[in-house]
Amino acid sequence: MKTNQLPGPANWWRDAVVYQIYPRSFADGNGDGIGDLKGILSRVDYLASLGIDAVWLSPFFPSQLADGGYDVDDYQAIDERIGTLEEFDELVSKLHENQIRVFVDIVPNHSSNRHAWFKEALEAAPGSPARDRYIFRDGKGPDGSQPPSKLASHFGPEGWTQVPDGQWYMHLFTKEQPDFNWDNEEVHQYFLDTLRFWSDRGVDGFRIDVAHGLKKNLEPLPDRDSYALSVMKDDGTDPIFDRDEVHEVYAAWREVFNEYDPPPVAVAEAWVHPNRRPPYASANGLGQAFNFDLLASKWDADSFRKIITDNLEMSAETGSSSTWVMSNHDVIRHATRLAIPGYGESADGFGDEHRWYVENRLNPNLDLDLGLARAKAATLLILALPGSTYIYQGEELGLHEVLDIPGESMQDPQWFRGEGKLKSRDGCRVPLPWTSAGSSYGFGKGGAHLPQPSWFAQVNVESQEAGDSTLNLYREAIKLRKASFSTDSFKWLNLGPNATAFERDGIVCVTNFGKEGLELPSGKVLLSSGAISGGKLPGNATAWVSTL
Repeated sequence: MKTNQLPGPANWWRDAVVYQIYPRSFADGNGDGIGDLKGILSRVDYLASLGIDAVWLSPFFPSQLADGGYDVDDYQAIDERIGTLEEFDELVSKLHENQIRVFVDIVPNHSSNRHAWFKEALEAAPGSPARDRYIFRDGKGPDGSQPPSKLASHFGPEGWTQVPDGQWYMHLFTKEQPDFNWDNEEVHQYFLDTLRFWSDRGVDGFRIDVAHGLKKNLEPLPDRDSYALSVMKDDGTDPIFDRDEVHEVYAAWREVFNEYDPPPVAVAEAWVHPNRRPPYASANGLGQAFNFDLLASKWDADSFRKIITDNLEMSAETGSSSTWVMSNHDVIRHATRLAIPGYGESADGFGDEHRWYVENRLNPNLDLDLGLARAKAATLLILALPGSTYIYQGEELGLHEVLDIPGESMQDPQWFRGEGKLKSRDGCRVPLPWTSAGSSYGFGKGGAHLPQPSWFAQVNVESQEAGDSTLNLYREAIKLRKASFSTDSFKWLNLGPNATAFERDGIVCVTNFGKEGLELPSGKVLLSSGAISGGKLPGNATAWVSTL
């Protein structure tokens, strides 16, 4: 057994608090305006002060940034703008010294078109072994000038791109992200080698991008004009996503994980029907799967209660633990999202977010104080639940979405190639503010690769180190979580239609979704996101009450 991982129980991840770092926007150590490993190294003490159990590093691989680093040139290297393998090893060591484990982002559905294999494929002949690592097909029509099928891309109208010799290759995302052919044994072996490469360097876990992709049925070639969940089959026979065969891939990955002590865990980014989520989280597979249900939910007690109940039941079915998420690098920050009127009330979930952004980003007309109050309440709620919690960098500062980024400064292909119907994700990827002043609010000695708003002068780490701040609320909540919850016990309580309330290990967590004050149960208030008056919890707030 290999033992470079941080020692501890094999199931350490079941109730872990994981902090997502988007490396290019966390901290800049060399002053070039791009976040890097040196920057992260300089902030390990800050990470330790949060009390987190692990960090998840979004892609840091060599990339042309056609999709924010999710177009990977080399899966076993570091982008020279971000750092070196030696710096990565130093970071893992320093994080481990502080009892913080490390997740790495793996992107197996597609590579970059600058990957050595894809360059080789372009130089090779149709039907060659080099082309078989990807999905190449002849075009339609007498001269092959028409795409092989009517296939949409997530970032634009066409999922096929033609190469000079006339063939076409499939890309479900940008044209710079050709899809791998997971029926090719070389592809399988390449990713087994990649998992060992990073595990040998002490990596404790992996986040798997588009985990429901990979295996496809291309006979006949599928037509698709939408990737909404409503058009995806829910029985494992969809031609493009969530096929039953994908779990054979992850069973092989589990064998690799089990070569290490403790075994690395993996969490699936799988946008699938809820009934299809459990296999990704099985003990014979990746171990966990993201539960994104709260990201698309409206601010409503019944909605939250149902989502929590369903996911706890799902966790019991798999023997895994749920994953609670309110923000990440792909969605509008929840301090802003929860202030959007009518958000989550339509059937298509994230369609609300896209429509609102396109129509209102330059004139949002939001109650940002309300959004922040709800965001803090939601975070205290999920931190009290059984399972693991994933936090996105900057949410501990109460950051809102940066909505007024000029079009010429945007970098997200979703904005440029989405035909004006999709939001830019740049607003949640703006470099973090560390200080109240300076050219980049302490992000680095130079500027920042995305423009920072002037209100960062009031909302930053320096200004929140002391006092009753959002940052200190997060710190106290994570500390209390570790001290208070030792089992997966869970019992719903009925405190009225506008509340969710449950008890765990003698602690009652109450969230008031209404506007009027809510009578708290008797006991000692350990923590609250809103000021309690006369024994009542204000609206849009959460409290933890000890009944022991």
